[in-house]
Amino acid sequence: MENLLQTELPGLKSFSRGKVRDIYEVGKNLLIVTTDRISAFDVVLPTAIPRKGEALTQISSFWFEKMRSIAPNHLITAEVDEMPEEVRAHVGVLRGRSMLVKKGRVYPVECIVRGYLAGSGWKEYRAAGTICGIKLPPGLREADMLEQPIFTPTTKVDEGHDMPMAFEEVCGVVGRETAERMRDKSIEIYSAAREYAKSRGIIICDTKFEWAEIDGELTLVDELLTPDSSRFWPADRWKPGRSQESFDKQFVRDYLESIGWNKQPPAPALPPEVARKTGEKYITAYKSLTGKEL
Repeated sequence: MENLLQTELPGLKSFSRGKVRDIYEVGKNLLIVTTDRISAFDVVLPTAIPRKGEALTQISSFWFEKMRSIAPNHLITAEVDEMPEEVRAHVGVLRGRSMLVKKGRVYPVECIVRGYLAGSGWKEYRAAGTICGIKLPPGLREADMLEQPIFTPTTKVDEGHDMPMAFEEVCGVVGRETAERMRDKSIEIYSAAREYAKSRGIIICDTKFEWAEIDGELTLVDELLTPDSSRFWPADRWKPGRSQESFDKQFVRDYLESIGWNKQPPAPALPPEVARKTGEKYITAYKSLTGKEL
């Protein structure tokens, strides 16, 4: 399948276009098409990552089915042949990289759960002994596993950077009962996924969930436990006290840092070798989690 940077699907009404996903309205539902675009430092790059959209869609679909016993989700089907006729007309573009989902009222909160000390959390811990204001024991090393997963929500914005939110702020936005369920279910899903993934050779360092109200129920939406919404580490190479090798787009970030890009648009193109190796990381994550070929 050819790389796909952007979709144009005649006969379908465009709903929105994000950094990676093109979304269309299909009756009262939505069609999420995951392209091969990649963003870094909140800027979309001009280079496609081979098969990235397929890998992300199939990983999300796998987790949505696996976690359905913990919380409902918006997935109707990821099989194009089961979608309405106007969608099937574009089967060549959509197969393997699209999901038909229920439309809902998305809560403006990124529900982040951290199980290991890394990234911005590690920086804050070194400076203050906390992550998002949550006090942690002294003496932890970079990439150490936390005693218990912690909930560190942020704002959800279309432009710019998401900002940390105190739990009381989340309660103020969505109501205390909903906030508590979002927190508890996010931690429960992360914990179940972390245990499963570790048995498949992957450590899920942290992840991001999005929730919506659909038919009066708190429902998981967007993507789920992918290398774009999570940090994935190879379990057999995990070694606390240093930064970890990863399955996610850290490989791209590291390249962009190495060339001294100022992180402002327009982003530079990636060399073919960097794009190819990045695509391989996404495919490896899919194979490791599911035991299937993409």
